[in-house]
Amino acid sequence: MKVIELTEIENIKIGHADNQAAATGCTVIICEQGAPTGIDIRGGGPASRETQLLNPLAACDKIHAVLLSGGSAFGLDAAGGVMSYLEERGIGFNVGVTKVPLVSTSCLFDLQVGDTQARPDVEMGYAACLAAELNEPREGNVGAGTGATVGKYKGVSGMMKSGIGMYAVELGDLKVGALVAVNALGDVKDEVSGAILAGLLNEEQTAFLNTEEMLYKEATQQKNLFTGNTTLGVIITNGAFNKVQMTKIAAMAQNGLAKTICPVHTTADGDSVYAMSVGEVAADINVVGTLAAKVMAKAINRAVLMAEPAYGLKVATDFMINSK
Repeated sequence: MKVIELTEIENIKIGHADNQAAATGCTVIICEQGAPTGIDIRGGGPASRETQLLNPLAACDKIHAVLLSGGSAFGLDAAGGVMSYLEERGIGFNVGVTKVPLVSTSCLFDLQVGDTQARPDVEMGYAACLAAELNEPREGNVGAGTGATVGKYKGVSGMMKSGIGMYAVELGDLKVGALVAVNALGDVKDEVSGAILAGLLNEEQTAFLNTEEMLYKEATQQKNLFTGNTTLGVIITNGAFNKVQMTKIAAMAQNGLAKTICPVHTTADGDSVYAMSVGEVAADINVVGTLAAKVMAKAINRAVLMAEPAYGLKVATDFMINSK
C-alpha cells in the first residue's frame, strides 16, 4: 500500500474558498462526468441540501459535485454558485433546455468563531469552483475548515482550532482517499495510540479535560447541548460501484470517525460522510469500505495537526511542542 496525494485520484477537482477574517469558507469536490455517491448521516443535527438524491430509492444515479460549507444552514446558499459554475460549462443532468448540475451540500456550524453575519454564499461557492481548476487544495485553516473547532462540551471557552484534513492510499490500481472538515463536540484522538490530540481544555488552557470522562461525571445532569458541531467527510475512490454500494462504503467510513473522535455521533453533532465513485477499477466493496475507514481516521488526525492558531484558539501542535 502506498500513500498518495488525494488529487492523484482521477476525475476529481477540489477547491477551497474562504473569508479568513470572518472565519468561514467552503470546499467543493467536482466530478464532471458524474459520480455514483452515497451518504451516511449519524449526527443528530445535520444541515444539508440535495442529500435525498443519494437515497438508494431515488432515481438519480450520479451527482456532479459535493460541497462542504461553513455558515450553518445559511451556508447552503453556496451551492447555487457551484450550480452556476457547472451549468456554464455544460455539466449536469440533461433536461433538454439545459443541464441541471446535481450538487449535494452539507454545512457545519462556525458562527461562534468569527463574524456571525458572514456566511458562504453564491459568490464563494463559485470561487471554490474556480480554485478547483488548479486542483491544489491545502489542509488546515482553509475552505470549510476555516472556522472549524473541536472540544465544545463546555462551550466556546475550552475549544480548540481544527480544520481540513486529507489522506489517500493506492493499492495496486485501486485508490481510496478522504477529505474531512472536523468540527466536533468531542475530542480528536490519535488513530494509533488513542492519545488526545485536540479537544476540551481546562480553564487555564494548559491541559485536556477529556470530554468522555466529563460526560460520565455528569451522567445524571440533563444537559441541553447546542447542535453546533458537525464533522463532514468525503470518501473518494476510483473503484467502480453503484449508489447503493457507495452508501455502504460511506457507512463503513464512519468507523474512522468512531476511532478518532470521542464522543461522536451525538445529538449535538451533524456528522455526515459522503462516498463518491469516480473511476472504473474493479474492487471488492469490503476492501474499499475498510480502507475508507482507515483513510478517514488519518484525515481526521491531519485536520487537527495541520490547523494553525487563529481567532485566539490553540491547536494540537501547541501541546505537542509543550510535551517535548
